[in-house]
Amino acid sequence: MSGPVPTVRPSAGDVARSVLFALVFYTGSIGAGILAPITALIGRRQILSFGSSWLRYHSWCARVILRIERRVEGTIPEGTFLFAAKHQSMYETMELADLLGDPGVLVKRQLAQIPLWGWAAQRWGVIPVDRDGSAVALREMLRASRAAMAEGRSILIFPEGTRVAPGETPPLRSGFAGLYRQLKTDVVPIALDSGLLCPRHKFVKRSGVVTIRIGEIIPAGLPRREAEAQVHAAINALERDPA
Repeated sequence: MSGPVPTVRPSAGDVARSVLFALVFYTGSIGAGILAPITALIGRRQILSFGSSWLRYHSWCARVILRIERRVEGTIPEGTFLFAAKHQSMYETMELADLLGDPGVLVKRQLAQIPLWGWAAQRWGVIPVDRDGSAVALREMLRASRAAMAEGRSILIFPEGTRVAPGETPPLRSGFAGLYRQLKTDVVPIALDSGLLCPRHKFVKRSGVVTIRIGEIIPAGLPRREAEAQVHAAINALERDPA
């Protein structure tokens, strides 16, 4: 495992922008959290549109208030895929969902258990993941993933399991191998460096550019070790090549 990459000390402007971002984004998100269950009751199409609007709201807040731009390297392929991405901050949880066209996003089960909001989030397409990896939880995850793909939606997973600091390259969790084997679909790996600007567990975020690198398609049906090795190398490409 590589060592963590030290982050640059934030400026006074970064502090001020982070405070304003928290006020604007989270206040708006509270309102969205109240409206989401009502929207979900109206219909599936309405909650999908509502969710997309919230993702764009986050993108606007990040771009205009935090002055964080995203730079996409490579081409997002057309079709339905299992997208496997690096995870360094909350930023990519929403930015990738927006960039990839509302995929089914695998998130920790606790988020999906928030009263009312969790139900609405699952109606939108969030797929709960039990990190303990019980057989029942795995079956539920597979069922929800297959349902999303049947609707023509891709799946987004963070295969290292949790947010890590820049420079850290932990092994993939077993859940990725299970999805890859059962869904029988091609994988598109995604590397990114959001942790340099939005460090995990830190309130203050720095302005700058987040690079999102779309890797080459990894075909379905490979042996587990080969698939995991290719995905691990691809999502950590920016850890080895920070330029």
